[in-house]
Amino acid sequence: MLNPGDKAPDFTGHDHTGKTVKLSDFTGKTLVLWFFPKADTPG
Repeated sequence: MLNPGDKAPDFTGHDHTGKTVKLSDFTGKTLVLWFFPKADTPG
């Protein structure tokens, strides 16, 4: 669990086009992360 002010660990995910991206790809840039459940899934 992270606490306010902790650095986020590097992780890999997919953008809206399916391209694989890493958090470290955005070092030095402002980044907004938006997490949501996949369509038609519970949650």
